[in-house]
Amino acid sequence: EIEIRVYVDYLSTGSAEFQLANAAQLSTWVDEGAVSLTYYPVAMLTAKSNGTKYSLRAAAASACVATHASDAFFKFNNALLEQQPDVDADGYSDTELADIAQASGVSNPKVVRACIEDGDFLSWAKKATERAVEEIPDTEGVQLTGTPLVLVNGSVYVGALDDPKEFAQFVLTIDSDAYYQTSSPTPTPTP
Repeated sequence: EIEIRVYVDYLSTGSAEFQLANAAQLSTWVDEGAVSLTYYPVAMLTAKSNGTKYSLRAAAASACVATHASDAFFKFNNALLEQQPDVDADGYSDTELADIAQASGVSNPKVVRACIEDGDFLSWAKKATERAVEEIPDTEGVQLTGTPLVLVNGSVYVGALDDPKEFAQFVLTIDSDAYYQTSSPTPTPTP
């Protein structure tokens, strides 16, 4: 199966563009078992929300949902990107983030709300971002310089964020490379 990793900042317009263009296609691939899809919330734009640190708080909120109600994570992630606040606006309050989580169908809304409102994952989100800026794991020295960063089997997608056909083509190219690398027969010595 193909591994797709998306480093996402909930205030980044590119992250929203990529999600809106590719969400349907990605979820189909996941349902078919063709890809494993992982989102990595990061906070690159923490300073871009009038001092409310929205980027950091939204990343922390998504970690709350991933930890306490993982079945609702994709829906919450999608909601934050679909209903993205403007850069340089205040963004959502913690209470509003918790409301969005609840609307995403988290199974234990009280636990998730407390996690978001108490900022349980704020320092985690900060550290996760710092680590990604240093180096993305399992890549050859790829660093997070902006969001979204989309990796397919470790290769960085540099095409149009809002063109699902171009992205699908990239995934297919990577997949066929992987296929040809693994399917060459190994000669075995015969006695």
